[in-house]
Amino acid sequence: MSRLVRTSEESGPYCETPPDESPERAEGPPYAECVLCRKPTEYAESVKGITLCPVCEWQEAQRTACSG
Repeated sequence: MSRLVRTSEESGPYCETPPDESPERAEGPPYAECVLCRKPTEYAESVKGITLCPVCEWQEAQRTACSG
């Protein structure tokens, strides 16, 4: 979740970027399937939780971006 941060009077407030909580990238196959489009992801099959391919990950980031 983003939060509003004030840095100085000149730059004004901005939305702070949340920390990266994505799992480690896989070194090689087998790769997990994307839960939205079922294409291979960059994550190992052993990763728990929602795994998204790079395209779906980007689209999800656009949908949830701070639009202040």
